[in-house]
Amino acid sequence: MISLYRPGTGILHRMPAGAKLLLLALSALGLSLLPLDVNGTIGALVVVSALYPVAGLSWRALGEAWWRLRWLMLVLGGALWLLVSPTEAVVNTGRVVALLLLAELVTRTTRTGELLEVLRRILAPLRRVGVDPDSIALALSLTITMIPVISGFAAQVRDAQRARGVRLGPRAALPLMVLTMRHADDVGDALVARGIGR
Repeated sequence: MISLYRPGTGILHRMPAGAKLLLLALSALGLSLLPLDVNGTIGALVVVSALYPVAGLSWRALGEAWWRLRWLMLVLGGALWLLVSPTEAVVNTGRVVALLLLAELVTRTTRTGELLEVLRRILAPLRRVGVDPDSIALALSLTITMIPVISGFAAQVRDAQRARGVRLGPRAALPLMVLTMRHADDVGDALVARGIGR
């Protein structure tokens, strides 16, 4: 769901990574705590979507971000619609989508190394209680970078099955798992070779 850094010169590209993470955290807090109705949720989604062109990203980038969230919206929104109410489905799904769009905006406009450095600084006080902030920051960084990689694997599997005339279904999960595990092994070997993953 989340993409990696794209070079650019927009206002968010020039903003320090720490400031962007702070704004993301405050936005998450606001979206979680503020009492929103359907109109407020739609307004929040419009504002978040408008930040993409303001940040110097293309409308296509915004469309891709929304498209990647389609299954989340369908599954989460559908479940809330059936189990709670249509209003709660729109409001709560909208909150999650807005937060994920903001998170994608941060990762698209911030180099992974800069995010990693900010996370190290934030987690540094935990060293006193025996927690290694470098390991946590590395794990978070690897998680962020794996999301688009797995998305790319899913696209490869989908294209391969279509080329063979095979219907997409649960069987697509097996080749996706194989590709993902193979990539994870390669990453693990690379970390061990650099003396990190022992």
